[in-house]
Amino acid sequence: MQFTSQKSSRLGIGIDFGTSNSAAAVFDGEHITLVKLAAPDSVMPSAHYIDKAYQSSIGQLAIDDYITGNRGRKVEFSLELLGEARSGTGGGESTMGGPGEGDTANVYGQAFNDSSLPGRLFRGTKRLLGNTTTDRTIVFEKAFRLVALVAPILVGIRKSIEEAIGHKVDYACLGHPVNFEGMESGRNNIALKRLGEAYGYAGIAEQSLCPEPTAATISFLHNHPQSADELVLTVDFGGGTLDFSVLRRDGTGFHVQATHGIALGGDRIDQTIFRELVFPLLGQGERWVRTVEGSEVDTLFPFGEYEDLLINWPISYMLNQNKYTVAVMQRMTESDPGAEKFRRLYDLIQQNYSYQVFEAIKEFKAQLSVEESALLDIPEIDIQIMVERWEFETMISDLLFEFEQGITTVLKKANCRPDDIDLVLRTGGSSLIPAVKEILDNQFRNKVVEHDPFTSVAAGLAIAGYYQYAESELN
Repeated sequence: MQFTSQKSSRLGIGIDFGTSNSAAAVFDGEHITLVKLAAPDSVMPSAHYIDKAYQSSIGQLAIDDYITGNRGRKVEFSLELLGEARSGTGGGESTMGGPGEGDTANVYGQAFNDSSLPGRLFRGTKRLLGNTTTDRTIVFEKAFRLVALVAPILVGIRKSIEEAIGHKVDYACLGHPVNFEGMESGRNNIALKRLGEAYGYAGIAEQSLCPEPTAATISFLHNHPQSADELVLTVDFGGGTLDFSVLRRDGTGFHVQATHGIALGGDRIDQTIFRELVFPLLGQGERWVRTVEGSEVDTLFPFGEYEDLLINWPISYMLNQNKYTVAVMQRMTESDPGAEKFRRLYDLIQQNYSYQVFEAIKEFKAQLSVEESALLDIPEIDIQIMVERWEFETMISDLLFEFEQGITTVLKKANCRPDDIDLVLRTGGSSLIPAVKEILDNQFRNKVVEHDPFTSVAAGLAIAGYYQYAESELN
């Protein structure tokens, strides 16, 4: 693939629809403009909320609607599981430890038999696009395909682009992870087909594709032109996936030597922090003494029944059912130090504070990226925990090991060693974690450059779209 200065007859448009957040950019041959998807911000949460009248909202408004509608609401219903997103190395026929191994992340909608349910929130639906066993879910009384849950977000993105450039848009260069989440054979083809269909419904009829880490590399190379021959490793560590690309720049051309992707992102890191720091302050590990049929029973409180719902905030309101709250209320009346933890858990459940907990965790994680210690401050449930950076790195040590293994795998695919790499581009929100920086700096000393963590992919997609780079050259 050759770099070119040839002018295109139309703007380049790039859309980076992400698991957690989305961005878009426009390129006119000289300047890259980020579209204000969530004015005044360029980055928008990839969220979709549907109320009982089947009215939709997207982005932060969708999240706000969800929180407002469920705070303090009592519910009685069963859980609806949309599917499973299997995580492993994401590179081929098996996971890191062999077939069948790896983490399984349940992806939830919300139950459909709750008469007072004001609406349903969908976030992270991108994780399900490669799942062959999941194609639709019931939203109140109607069956919605996955593409129908994704399309309104893409419609909103298209309208924002049209508003920014002043005319209709029916084409774009679209980003995608190297490997979609899941274990199914052919999951990437299935996911791309569904994603393309969703974009079609959103009015983007003419589509070109580019892997996200390759797009990030293209935006950097465009901004830093040179004729030197160099081998570039790009590490795109986002909210849902971790993607790698090894690309060789050769004079005025480039070609991709290898790509690799695994289901490891900032969402898993946030859930780990929740488990390690917050769970013990909500009653995990506490004992429960009560009288059952005239006899005193002393057991561990069944906190495990609450864990999965607590760390999946879009469905955490489901804890506000009698089968969960009665036990918590009984335990919080005991006269021991543990009772305070259960009062805290009750407040979280009743007021639907899981989203606020995760927002506090994200702020805490960001603070640890620039300070040696940080305060996890969650005023809604009266939690303040000071944590040293080394303690945080210990918590996520298993995830950091997966990260290192991902580097090893992509270098092996590219048939090169760390010493062969001339430049390392670090992008994506999770790439700001100091331990991630340190791993890269240790392996590629004086070669690592930070590159627009949240918008590099969208910019690269717009450039690729402008020059109409062939998909076969970008994969």
